[in-house]
Amino acid sequence: MLRILYVEDDPTAREYIQKGLEERGYFVEVASDASEGVEKATRGPFDLLVLDVMLPDGDGFSLLEQLRGKGLDTSAIFLSARGEVADRIRGLNLGADDYLVKPFAFAELLARIQAVARRTLAEPDDGQLLMADLVLDLRRHAVERSGQPIELTPKEFSLLEYLLRNRGQAVSRSMITEKVWGHGFDTYSNLIDVHINHLRKKLDQGFEPKLIHTVKGVGYVLEDRSPGARPTPEAESSGKESASG
Repeated sequence: MLRILYVEDDPTAREYIQKGLEERGYFVEVASDASEGVEKATRGPFDLLVLDVMLPDGDGFSLLEQLRGKGLDTSAIFLSARGEVADRIRGLNLGADDYLVKPFAFAELLARIQAVARRTLAEPDDGQLLMADLVLDLRRHAVERSGQPIELTPKEFSLLEYLLRNRGQAVSRSMITEKVWGHGFDTYSNLIDVHINHLRKKLDQGFEPKLIHTVKGVGYVLEDRSPGARPTPEAESSGKESASG
């Protein structure tokens, strides 16, 4: 799932774009000015920044320049009523992936985002998704933990792949339903919980650290919470204990 930070001071545009992107399965967090945008972007993680150029406390150019100075190389798209060639060149020279001039059709923005998503979420060169000592090999359709092969059903494999692609991010049952089971599946069924429990038995029993955690009131997260592991921003900000048994 592509995680997007959308920085826009116009509340009407912000609500419209956020709602439209979320309806298409993207995770969208919003900020209303440059300072909030910098704070949220550095706390991250995000796969894409969608930045309005004109902001009340600065501009999108300076915002991206500041983030690049901090070493953040997140993909970015500028949105602006300023369509002069010089502005477009400046935005692209700052490391933006695209520059979209207002007014624009939502379908065009969606197409630009999808183009970035294809590059950002491309399959790893070696075809492997990793977390701690867990390895999911997309090409061999195989899973190992600490070098030990783990047999999964096709649905368990798909569920684990989804969790790994969103590692460190809490995913809800409805998100899992849409991405793994597809539309039309009963969200209130306990089948998702059953499959999560099966994965826990196969992936976590007899291994350390435990990787599959319950986020109360939300869903699940695949995360390495061992003392030596770098905590994800979500874990740092929530400060909540999650059940993992």
